[in-house]
Amino acid sequence: MDWGMKNRLSKLFQEDGKCFFLPIDHGYFQGPTSCLEEPGKTIKPLLKYCDALFVTRGVLRACVETVNSKPIILRVSGGTSMVGKDLADEVITTSIEEIIRLNATAVGISVFVGSDYEKQTLLNLANLVNECEDYGIPVMAVTAVGKEMEKREARYLALCCRIAAELGARVVKTYWCDEDFDKVVKGCPVPVVMAGGPKCETERQVLEFVYSGMQDGAVGINLGRNVWQSPHPVAMTKALYAIIHEKANVKKACEIYDEVKNKL
Repeated sequence: MDWGMKNRLSKLFQEDGKCFFLPIDHGYFQGPTSCLEEPGKTIKPLLKYCDALFVTRGVLRACVETVNSKPIILRVSGGTSMVGKDLADEVITTSIEEIIRLNATAVGISVFVGSDYEKQTLLNLANLVNECEDYGIPVMAVTAVGKEMEKREARYLALCCRIAAELGARVVKTYWCDEDFDKVVKGCPVPVVMAGGPKCETERQVLEFVYSGMQDGAVGINLGRNVWQSPHPVAMTKALYAIIHEKANVKKACEIYDEVKNKL
């Protein structure tokens, strides 16, 4: 592995090998998502506790400070919306020149295995890897399921993750599942980070599935709505950080959440 690739990966994964990515890219298909209408204000108190931002180029330029910024994972796929026919009909939206111009540490792209656009999105990934490897830029594949959330079961997720890794993704973002998630992780030869999916009903549910996933071998999280849509996002961010980087259990994380919440 070239020095540049190693260096970029070292910025994403801390010395403990773990990571806390904060995605704020939801607007690329959802528009002004609740609590993310003003991304700059939303993330400002949370940046201290995350390791990288997952963001589109438009929001990066308009809303993210350039000085002392967190590493950037640039969202480079899109072309569909919630009101369109099929969320899976994505293309690559960002050139390699733009990725370099924005000094991205990594890039992220969705793949929709099992959809009508499976081949298209997998080729998007393969082509992106071909370009980014030339410049030492890691690619994170996002195993998306569009509106069909019932696909979030281990056999399907394991298939998606392995295919993404086989095509050259350096990192895979996928959903946690409550049965056999360890098999999903073991079947993927590159690091697996957990997505949040729909917002959980309680903060404890978030902490529980993140802790469970970490025990099953995930190296970290890429959680958005379950963080910045929380009634107490700073408390949630600190509690998650403790699970990821301080090996806190659910009980300890809940205590941290309550302590911070009561101070604010």
